[in-house]
Amino acid sequence: SLPAGAQDQIGPLHISSLVLPEYAEGFLRLMSDIVIYGSFTDTFAKGDGVCVFKFTVTRETDCCRVGTQSFLITVGCLSVLLQFRTQSGKGTHETTHVTERQQSVFDQRTEDSSALQYFQFYGCLSQQQNMLQDYLRTATYQKAILLNEMDFKDKIVLDVGSGSGILSFFAIQAGAKRVYAVEASPVAKFAEMLVKSNSLSDRIIVLAGKIEEVSCPEQVDVIISEPIGYMLLNERMLESYLHSRKWLKPKGMMFPTCSDMHLAPFTDEQLYIEHYGRSSFWHQTCFYGVNLSGLHSSAVDEFFKQPIVDTFEMSILMAKSVKHCINFMEAKEEDLHRMEIPFVFKLLQSGLIHGLAFWFDVAFIGSKMTVWLSTAPSEPLTHWYQVRCLFQTPLFGKVGQTLSGSVQFIANTRQSYDIHITAVVDQSGFKSGNSLDLKNPFFRYGSIVISYLPNVLCSVPGLHLCLSACLGYTVGCWCKNLQTMQEQRVWTDPLQSRVWHKPRDYRLGKVHLNCPAGSVV
Repeated sequence: SLPAGAQDQIGPLHISSLVLPEYAEGFLRLMSDIVIYGSFTDTFAKGDGVCVFKFTVTRETDCCRVGTQSFLITVGCLSVLLQFRTQSGKGTHETTHVTERQQSVFDQRTEDSSALQYFQFYGCLSQQQNMLQDYLRTATYQKAILLNEMDFKDKIVLDVGSGSGILSFFAIQAGAKRVYAVEASPVAKFAEMLVKSNSLSDRIIVLAGKIEEVSCPEQVDVIISEPIGYMLLNERMLESYLHSRKWLKPKGMMFPTCSDMHLAPFTDEQLYIEHYGRSSFWHQTCFYGVNLSGLHSSAVDEFFKQPIVDTFEMSILMAKSVKHCINFMEAKEEDLHRMEIPFVFKLLQSGLIHGLAFWFDVAFIGSKMTVWLSTAPSEPLTHWYQVRCLFQTPLFGKVGQTLSGSVQFIANTRQSYDIHITAVVDQSGFKSGNSLDLKNPFFRYGSIVISYLPNVLCSVPGLHLCLSACLGYTVGCWCKNLQTMQEQRVWTDPLQSRVWHKPRDYRLGKVHLNCPAGSVV
């Protein structure tokens, strides 16, 4: 950046710097041992040297290591290569500027490998599409926002983990004055493209970065987010959602506002046998001449540590569910680091208790209306499905007996939870339980997907139902779901049915559907 020959005049340059607290700015000064006069410098006396030029360095400044003893810093169109004469000099620079750099709350609780995988996953448009095509999720969010228009009209809104920015657009549809869309994954650039193509650059500002690290230009009236993972808690984004309250005005609102996690005992002999059978591979005593049976018990332990993501009929539940409530307006981040949910179930049927089933509901409490998003097995299916945790040893219970115990959720650095379940049939004293890894679920739902469904607020053409015979679903089950959707005014088209008197084979896209005689569609 210096004129030709200036290096010879200036002589050796050396660096003075300071360690910065989080979010602070500092100055990097290259000092000359002699006074230089010329229009290209802003010279002034400074101790034993003169400031040749000065620029601001922040934590967002582009920088990288070059070779073994150099460091490149770029600010705007200006690049400075710092070359250290000794390895110890470079070591001191890295110690003060890298090692001692303060970590954000997110970085402190998250392994680097987990964060990298997480943001790469959500940086893909295919995953954004998967979430957007969950009609129940997307339509419910739009419904909650538009039906509470007065809460958004002329308000400043913060969208946490905005993804493609769909919730930001809903806020604008409700009359928001300005929306700050915070997104840390690479999909932020695509959100910016959507904002520009919809001519909303003056009202939706995309802030690329983690909510724990970005600086919002102003306090906000409403925070919106979709921070939900499997079993409500997976991915630990709820903590980021709670962290964002630092930008919320004293009487501000949050959408969603609160959540209920439900759990109930279930009986499912087929699931238990199927899951246990996954380990039968390791029972072989002559696999290409090798005895694998020594690993069978370890394989059983590993498979039973996996929560099962799928859906099921309400009839397998053996008791009324117990719920655990989280108020997002009041809960603290540390409240989610370790949670314990005690339970006492009064059994409504006799049989083997194979484990506990989990689902959740979230509420959007607005000034005009409260809207619920439910993932209960009695409701239309969402991309969250439900989650079941098996006991390695089932328990037998009779009608009227009580099953008591607790579920512990312990947060880990892999953006998930370790789950510990203990249960006992009080009258018999029989005990069981399990420890599970929510980060590593078993996805059993096969090809059961509800993709595009028209609804009362945003019409999406086409209906695609993929049915999987392996889970025992019937066409009639889906008709029941459509009827429920009609009652909730999510599905508004008239239903028509037809009985096939002869077996038929149909293909829906890549899915082969075998319809036996008597099927109702």
